[in-house]
Amino acid sequence: MRRLRVALVLVLALAGAGIALTLTPSTALDTFVSSSSSDYAATQATYRQFGTDPVVVLVRAPLISLIQPRPLATLSRLEACLGGQRLRRDTQLAAYVPIAVSNAIPYGGSASACGRLMRTRAAKVVYGPATFLNHAVAAVNTEIGSLTTRAAVTIRAAEAAARALAKTRRLDAAQTKAAVQAAGTLALERELAAAGATSKSTANHAGAGSVLAGVPSIGDPTFLRQIVFGSATASTTPAARFSYLFPTSDAAIIQVRLRAGLSDSQQQQAISWIRAAVASPMFRLNGVSYTVTGEPVLLSGLGDEIGGQLVVLLAVAVAVMALVLLVAFRRRLRLLPLAVAIAAVAITFGLIGAVGGRLTVAEVAVFPVLLGLGVDYGVQFRSGTPRGVISIAALATIAGFVALLISPVPMVRGFGVLLMAGVAVALAVAAVCVPTGPGKRLSAQRLPEALLASVFGAGEILRGLLPALIRQPRRVLAVALVLAAGGWVLDAHTAVQSDITKLVPSGMPALRHLDTLEHVTGVSGEVDVLVHARDVTSTEAVGWMKSYERRMSDRFGGGNSGASCRRATLCPALSLPSLLEAASGSLAAVPGYFQRAVLTSDHRYAILAFGIRLMPLQQQHQVIEQMRAALDPPRGVSARLAGLPVLGADAEGSLSSVPDRLLMLLISLVVVGLVLLAALRRWRRALIPLVPIVLATGWSALLVYALRIPLNPMSATLGTLVIAVTTEFSVLLSERVGRQLRTGMSLEQAIDNAYRTTGVAVLTSAATAIAGFGVLVVSNITMLRDFGFLTLVDLSVSLAGVMLVLPAVLGILGREPPPVAREPRPAAAELRP
Repeated sequence: MRRLRVALVLVLALAGAGIALTLTPSTALDTFVSSSSSDYAATQATYRQFGTDPVVVLVRAPLISLIQPRPLATLSRLEACLGGQRLRRDTQLAAYVPIAVSNAIPYGGSASACGRLMRTRAAKVVYGPATFLNHAVAAVNTEIGSLTTRAAVTIRAAEAAARALAKTRRLDAAQTKAAVQAAGTLALERELAAAGATSKSTANHAGAGSVLAGVPSIGDPTFLRQIVFGSATASTTPAARFSYLFPTSDAAIIQVRLRAGLSDSQQQQAISWIRAAVASPMFRLNGVSYTVTGEPVLLSGLGDEIGGQLVVLLAVAVAVMALVLLVAFRRRLRLLPLAVAIAAVAITFGLIGAVGGRLTVAEVAVFPVLLGLGVDYGVQFRSGTPRGVISIAALATIAGFVALLISPVPMVRGFGVLLMAGVAVALAVAAVCVPTGPGKRLSAQRLPEALLASVFGAGEILRGLLPALIRQPRRVLAVALVLAAGGWVLDAHTAVQSDITKLVPSGMPALRHLDTLEHVTGVSGEVDVLVHARDVTSTEAVGWMKSYERRMSDRFGGGNSGASCRRATLCPALSLPSLLEAASGSLAAVPGYFQRAVLTSDHRYAILAFGIRLMPLQQQHQVIEQMRAALDPPRGVSARLAGLPVLGADAEGSLSSVPDRLLMLLISLVVVGLVLLAALRRWRRALIPLVPIVLATGWSALLVYALRIPLNPMSATLGTLVIAVTTEFSVLLSERVGRQLRTGMSLEQAIDNAYRTTGVAVLTSAATAIAGFGVLVVSNITMLRDFGFLTLVDLSVSLAGVMLVLPAVLGILGREPPPVAREPRPAAAELRP
């Protein structure tokens, strides 16, 4: 029968492994920030209307060289490629304009990166220096064309009137021609004056076919200098209002906002196509370098790292567990617990894949941790620990993880769910596959001394301390309580780090490129203000947007010049007010392409964009909150903050909340206590293992503060993990002592015997469980590495503290109170008078 059950487990493990291979890494926003938050909803609304946070292509070259005809033509084609378009030169507009996609052949062919971007329509909008200048030239020439048409009508009317007047006055042919030409010239000059325009030459017309001379062209560097620098000759500093396109005289920025709704894999694929397009020889220019960066690129790079880290962590975890078991066991099948744990991991992740789960950076940490816990249960069954006790300990461990479900970080909640499911699976698999054996399967003659010596300094020292721990329990508990109280107080002062740039591998190219962007431009991300109204182009709405933009610029130092933007906390970027200002207040004069970047077609939504520089996340949180507090739109207009920096600031605020962390600890302790009380049925038996666990949370907080390693979304759960993991060992030891007491041993003898026998299994199991967390220190993902190191040290010290404090607790609560003596009931005869 056992063989049949083992075969079934093997089949499930193989199936689970196959399904687990289909899991894809995910760095989606809803793994970092709750999808129920208002800022997340605003961010998603912004993405739907205007595209995601921008993928940035940093173009490094002197702007004066970029606006020359050949480089500008190449940049025009590159930006069209990134937007899924192809261009043609329009002779009438003297600029490059898009060809209808249905008729366009992508640059490089349909199999190229440009072809894939065109076919998938991955980009919602692309705006960059070449696109801007082409649309500016086209807009000017369109206006000139309209002016020319109006002028031609006016000229024809003036010429006709002059000809009629000449005929009335009987002028000869030469006089009539002169009068007609003079009337036409005067009419044209009046039209130009009325339009506020100037002509490079006097009218050169012939009847109804009159045209304006000297129209601007995309191939005219003089005209383009006037736009970019505000001067045709003198200045080489770009105009401040175009800092989102021309941040310095030696750099330009192309922004690609991807379409909302792309899956993680689709977004990563789109970013890879953008990289491939930028690297294509057809867009290469001498003296020009391209860097693809931005926060979406950083998240995509983190997703690529997750898959590689999974293989490394699993390999190291298996090697560490095998080493521990080879040292702990002396007989055959000593690696059986490891095989059982691997099967449990495969089944658990197969279940996650079967229900459509994703593999987040936090869930990668579950692999080695669950492997360690699975080996732990195998060791307990092999050592002869009663199944009922193991089940109670495992149930209490699962209960300890329950508090993770209220974490403000979704990936931590997923981490908790996966741990709870994994522990249940590991327990079931170990119960089926590992035969229960006597304690002698562990070489109890020599191993206890080796293990205890490695943890406490020497086994004899610990046993020498037992009498004092038992006889002076209140003094021991007082010292333990003082240390724990210090940790609870100092926990409020422990630093928190949730900045994604500080949690990813420091050597990631995407992180270096983001640093380069910040160094060159002064900003690395974008905060959007999503404005909603029945008509956001109304005077009231636009006036408020201008006022808000100006107030933020004044407060955070980004409104005076391009140079100040590089030093400012916030710098205004592309927005509806800035486009209207450039178009002299006329929305009709704003090119449609740029309207779509900041304004929906129904005029119900608009965005204000602000570039934000890299800074400590606590400071970023303060900036975001000040921006939020200044949102005071007029009646009928709503405004909400959106974007990755806003969501990151929200995460920092949640993790920094000491009450929230204490609430998680309290919930974990209450649930564990209730489970122990329900399982053990007596409050004294439940309280004995719980007291050291409560104190361990304080020791854990004290140690974290002393190590000066900031908490991150993972390590912020450390107190809960301490409760969940140390509960098992505290229960195993206290129950072993209880059984010894019931055989008639004294308390001191029972504790000594438990530490000699069960203590060996506990230390072996603890070594595997803690090693599962410790394996994470080899990760190059900073968040996992810091989490692994803190957990390794914290759990080791907490377990040592539990084993030292537990005898003192037993010294107070371990002795059963004597039964209350009842006086004999008098006989009925004695009651008679």
